[in-house]
Amino acid sequence: MKISARTEYACIAVLDLAARYGSGEPARVRDIADAHRIPARFLVQILLQLKTAGLVNSVRGAAGGYQLIRPPEEVTLAAVMAAVEGHPAPAGQAATASSQTRALHHVWRAAAEAQQELLAGVTLADLLDRAQETAEPMYYI
Repeated sequence: MKISARTEYACIAVLDLAARYGSGEPARVRDIADAHRIPARFLVQILLQLKTAGLVNSVRGAAGGYQLIRPPEEVTLAAVMAAVEGHPAPAGQAATASSQTRALHHVWRAAAEAQQELLAGVTLADLLDRAQETAEPMYYI
């Protein structure tokens, strides 16, 4: 499975927003970009796509930025991916395709369906929990 930089950055950005969800404070583009080493100009384009898809909203003004609209428990990776990449097109199958080609396309279609099912089952809340579990322990002296 190949993930584009656009999708990777979109997922990172919404995870950042999910971590702030409920605080009432929007995240500035520059803060997200700097924290995750994402090019700010590219991130603006991605956030606009996420806004168009209804996943985030923007807050204007000096204290403005972006916020996640829905709770992290309701936003899946499939929704984020669809917002920035569109829905994946099913593998085509020409009427004149050979039996080998049809067999191969059947596998591609099954793989795409499995991928979609997996991504639809993972929410931002799930990822925040996983991130918490895998965070490096802090040692105090």
